[in-house]
Amino acid sequence: MVRCGKQLAQLLQAGDVVRLCGTLGAGKTVLARSVIQEIHPQETDVPSPTFPLVQFYEHESLPIWHFDLYRLENPDDVWELGLEEALEMGVSLIEWPQKAGAALPDEALTVEIDLLENGVRRLGFFVDANAHTQWSERMAVWVGEYSKADV
Repeated sequence: MVRCGKQLAQLLQAGDVVRLCGTLGAGKTVLARSVIQEIHPQETDVPSPTFPLVQFYEHESLPIWHFDLYRLENPDDVWELGLEEALEMGVSLIEWPQKAGAALPDEALTVEIDLLENGVRRLGFFVDANAHTQWSERMAVWVGEYSKADV
């Protein structure tokens, strides 16, 4: 999960939304933490935003908002967390994105994490048809590099 997060971080640009989907304990926060630490190496303590619902990591080149919507009760409340600013200015990493209802853009990258037997994880990467152009070239480079890596 850590290596995947570090590699995903290399693809991200301002305005990107990454939906992190999976059951409790699947590794969503570990993946998000790896992305954040790769982009902002000075962030040694990256807590889960389970209780505050959002953590903000300021950086002049690429600010990151890390949302954990598990405890969000009303989808409209996501706007009070600063989602609009996040969508305009930086990268949004969103755990439990389904809790946001229709608030999230279709152009998001969805990462589905399945926790299999013996702690093995299977990751699936999906984009809406509208986002295909935005993500296809970046993902193709990553998949090409990943297939060359020693897995």
